[in-house]
Amino acid sequence: MAKKAKHITDTMGKKIARAGRKASDENTVPGPSTDPSTNLIIHDIVLRSAGRLTRLTLEKGLLGRRYGTRFAKDVVENRSLLHTLAAYGVTKLATRSLPGAALVGGGLLVKTIFDRSKSKRAAKRDGNRVLREQAKE
Repeated sequence: MAKKAKHITDTMGKKIARAGRKASDENTVPGPSTDPSTNLIIHDIVLRSAGRLTRLTLEKGLLGRRYGTRFAKDVVENRSLLHTLAAYGVTKLATRSLPGAALVGGGLLVKTIFDRSKSKRAAKRDGNRVLREQAKE
């Protein structure tokens, strides 16, 4: 009996490994080092750095369209440690399992419905106030 995937990423990881085995005869983790653990660390750093740069660039661009580039830069770069850790924790929960993804998705849906229950003017005013406070920090 096949073991059930514990995380969402397990399924895709197996598919990527299978594709890698088909593409290469070598039984190693590709990279600049002969040590596979070093190559894995290098891959991890490169992927995390690329993901972070992409995320920060997109956030600044999306905020910059409405608020200007300087303000967007201040908002994105002045996040509190609590905000950063909360976002990391929620992301980790959402990507570890389907129930976690459902819980986070449901929470986002509830928050969106709550925001839409307020008048558009009040919602925009509250959101702008939070962003201004974050940019000042």
